[in-house]
Amino acid sequence: MGVSLDIADLRARTKSPAADIAATQGDGLGCHAGRDAMRAAAEAAGMSETLEQLRADYPQGPHDQPQSMCPAFGSLRVGLRMRRTATILSGSACCVYGLTFTSHFYGAKRSVGYVPFNSETLVTGKLFEDIREAVRATAKPEDYDAVVVINLCVPTASGVPLRLLPKEIDGVRVIGIDVPGFGVPTHAEAKDVLAGAMLKVAHAEAEQGPVQAPRGGRSERPAVALLGEMFPADPVVIGALLEPLGLAAGPVVPTREWRELYGALDCAAVAAIHPFYTASIREFEAAGRPVVGSAPVGVDGTAAWLERIGEACGVSAATIEAAKQKILPGIRGALAAQPIRGRITLSGYEGSELLVARLLVESGAEVPYVGTACPRTPWSEVDRDWLEARGTQVRYRASLEDDLFALDQLKPDLAIGTTPVVQRAKEAGTPALYFTNLISARPLMGAAGAGSLATVVNAALRNKPRFDAMRDFFEGVGVGHAAGVWQEVPRVKVAPKAEVPKKPIGEMA
Repeated sequence: MGVSLDIADLRARTKSPAADIAATQGDGLGCHAGRDAMRAAAEAAGMSETLEQLRADYPQGPHDQPQSMCPAFGSLRVGLRMRRTATILSGSACCVYGLTFTSHFYGAKRSVGYVPFNSETLVTGKLFEDIREAVRATAKPEDYDAVVVINLCVPTASGVPLRLLPKEIDGVRVIGIDVPGFGVPTHAEAKDVLAGAMLKVAHAEAEQGPVQAPRGGRSERPAVALLGEMFPADPVVIGALLEPLGLAAGPVVPTREWRELYGALDCAAVAAIHPFYTASIREFEAAGRPVVGSAPVGVDGTAAWLERIGEACGVSAATIEAAKQKILPGIRGALAAQPIRGRITLSGYEGSELLVARLLVESGAEVPYVGTACPRTPWSEVDRDWLEARGTQVRYRASLEDDLFALDQLKPDLAIGTTPVVQRAKEAGTPALYFTNLISARPLMGAAGAGSLATVVNAALRNKPRFDAMRDFFEGVGVGHAAGVWQEVPRVKVAPKAEVPKKPIGEMA
């Protein structure tokens, strides 16, 4: 778009300092040791296989790791949203406090179990025994279908072997997972860690014999399982889009209860709405289910998605074409009714960034840059190809520096991004929207998604004059000598003039 983003140079100039390993020697390896030291300790403690699988599922790069909240929050969130599921954390007290605080901030309404430890219980193996006892005390079939145990950084680095926990207690499943910050790059991918582990157990149970049907019973039509958390209205919209194909929308993974896992596995195809659920996709493929990437966003996106879903489910070409003729005019009309005019940069860490960018472009916006904290996978290629063909630079595993650099260089009319990106934009007088709360928490699919997104984006674009007025009014406030809290009006200090040295009288001319 006329601007070259040399992000590699920026990364070289903002490289993080090396961790102070010596600081961890007092009471064992701590969270502050740094990723390399924690990873080395975990491998030495027998966790090599676990770390290798995490590296394969969630590859890092082009840099080490995006700036994000603790990844374990993703797994914690999945467990806390499931009925009859208990969650127990094993990690440093400060980490557990932060995770539980965040979970309740986001609406969790149940307790989180915690197994405390100290250096002695960690190195002697007593911590594992404490975890096992906590699981036994929790696993009551009248209360729970499953108990989830999550190892955070320090227990993983110390090799606490959750794999040795019993697989079930009185019919209650026990799911032990490691979600270290040095092995799982983002909290979005940590959702997949638990979802994939649950699908693996559910698949094994389904192979052994009859299992519970979904609460609403099995669909009479072939179902399409939906992979990835999304706005609650989107599965309903997708169901309406699938109906002309003779298909139905199946359960959404991550699920809300255990029995829905069986329903998800009992599908004709999987729609990888969020394309980074690698472990879950592996389980679906092991069950013989085809996986289709992208999502029904915009006219082009919906048409291509209907074709791929129809082909995967054996729907005739004539039926697919008839469905397109029925569905696409409504989406085209919604896009035309509320066009978006302006240059927009977009970044986030939810995994739906490329889908939102596609919808913005189809709405008429110029989108020169999209940054996502998630990795590049085969199931996002169709979106990447479509965007790049229209002049959009797609940055996977984008760092905050990447996003800020794009903001500063491209001078958008609107910035959609994470909190620090929004802050930088507003300081510069540029309208901005927080991606997680204001964009990803909206419907994206079908005509409803097009109209919803255009409403909030156009309202933000119209705020530019207000930002200009506020910036002019507050120019200089809170910066330089006017920053901070003062008891009296601060005064600008003027450097004194240099004094001319006086000469002795006898030396004067």
